[in-house]
Amino acid sequence: MRRHVRDSFFVVGEGVLEFDEKGEAVTRPPSTTEELRRFRFSRLGPKGPRTDEETRVALATAITAAGAQPDAPGVPAGFTYLGQFVDHDLTMDRTGTQLGQDVNLDELLQGRSPALDLDSVYGRGPRDKDDQVFYAEDGVKLKTGTTTPVPFPDEGTNVPFEGFDLPRRGGTAGTAAERRLPLIPDARNDENLVVAQTHLAFIRFHNRVVDELALTGLTGDRLFRAAKELVVRHYQWVLKTDFLPRVVDPAIVEDVFTHGRRFFEVPGRHCSRDDSPTMPVEFAVASYRFGHSQVRGAYQWNRVFNSTGPGGIASLFALFTFTGVAGNFDPGSQTPGDLDDVDRGPLFTLPSNWIADFRRLYDFTEAGREDLVAPEQFGGGNVTKRIDTLLVDPLTQLPAGTFGGRGTAFREIERNLAFRNLTRASMMELATGQQIAELLGAEPLTAEQILDGDGGAVVEGLSEEQRERLVEATPLWFYVLREAEIGGGRLGPVGGRITAEVFHRAMEGSRISIVRSPYWRPTLGPDSSTFRMVDLLLFGFEGKADLLNPLGDPRS
Repeated sequence: MRRHVRDSFFVVGEGVLEFDEKGEAVTRPPSTTEELRRFRFSRLGPKGPRTDEETRVALATAITAAGAQPDAPGVPAGFTYLGQFVDHDLTMDRTGTQLGQDVNLDELLQGRSPALDLDSVYGRGPRDKDDQVFYAEDGVKLKTGTTTPVPFPDEGTNVPFEGFDLPRRGGTAGTAAERRLPLIPDARNDENLVVAQTHLAFIRFHNRVVDELALTGLTGDRLFRAAKELVVRHYQWVLKTDFLPRVVDPAIVEDVFTHGRRFFEVPGRHCSRDDSPTMPVEFAVASYRFGHSQVRGAYQWNRVFNSTGPGGIASLFALFTFTGVAGNFDPGSQTPGDLDDVDRGPLFTLPSNWIADFRRLYDFTEAGREDLVAPEQFGGGNVTKRIDTLLVDPLTQLPAGTFGGRGTAFREIERNLAFRNLTRASMMELATGQQIAELLGAEPLTAEQILDGDGGAVVEGLSEEQRERLVEATPLWFYVLREAEIGGGRLGPVGGRITAEVFHRAMEGSRISIVRSPYWRPTLGPDSSTFRMVDLLLFGFEGKADLLNPLGDPRS
């Protein structure tokens, strides 16, 4: 199984950064094979100073302190996990499966580079002998899975639902954990239930596009390629017009997609647009980890699991439990240690009572579908938490499966997501917020803004010396979150610029690209300029309430 956290990074022009058990970094020259095969990172800015562990612990404790945290009105909670799905698409590394195979250089370059092309869904395609397992017998559609009937709370959940779980290995051979593994190219998309159901939505979207294109007479490989192209273009349109403007200052998004990049792999200055893209470590380890602050501690999930339902509101812990990668589908699991027990529990697919109600994750009134609103008397919907310097305290207790730690020894502090983020950045000697602000020509945050923020983390637990150091050399991830916090909850001049430019480059570097085809417009939405995540879901689930919410609503 692919580990969620990299043990080493190949940074172009720098070498392979590897970390020992104590977190000490060593840089060595790459071998010829690594030059060709490794996923390629880069540095946008200079190296920065490391942060000592005592400070990292104190800052992580402040970031994950228990307490009320503001919501982000107008940003439905599904966008948190769409962002995670996108992260896995960007960092999906297909080169590992290519070792020893006969692949051309173009395929190799594409496979080791960040691109927004849904390779986390498609892999290398149905003609690849290793990836055929993800596809239906026709070699065009993608497989889906069937849920497990459960008697709680009623007969409505005591039936199997075909097409509402990820496909899984199943069978009778192997360990319980192996039988639960998802049959998808990137197993990370089964580390929590929301991203798993998001991946399933993309499978259903692809399959519905196949059905529509088949009516034109296309068959076989031509049908698959046409469907993939249409799906990827619409997906990129969602990211450009619906996702990014919700999390990044829209003026920055507009500037980047209208006038191009100014700092990262600028055509003619740093590279040719035909060169294979890299991923800046400042994006991977800092700016794009903003989504961690959007996570809620609990979710109104469906008619069973909501604040007024028979199962109560769905905790974040439960959304880890009901997966095959981080969890074990065992409702009796109560602690992260229970989830670390990979063979625990009798179920091997998602229980029927945990199917998502997508009306609670997205706002379908944006598409004029007032009939697709979760009733408020039964919990209603969810919005994200504001992008700021606070993480919900359940993220201090990550299940080991979320960071590839099952079966390994680690310290308890390493379950804390904020500590993990700060530690990885320090190990990589990531540039500080001030260094990147100077590089981008952005007005730096003041000492008062860094220390006090606007309703975010309170850093009074840091010593005076630590506070002074925080002001002088702010870890980039914390800086990006503080910048968003004081800017109304969207990424600003540092975090927003890095994020928007990397998205633009990743689209430009994809074989299928709306950046390279600037006159392309969506055809599956309400008009030629509109295609949002709600439109993707409406198309994939045929616009039907009983598919977007198969468990229905409680009877009043």
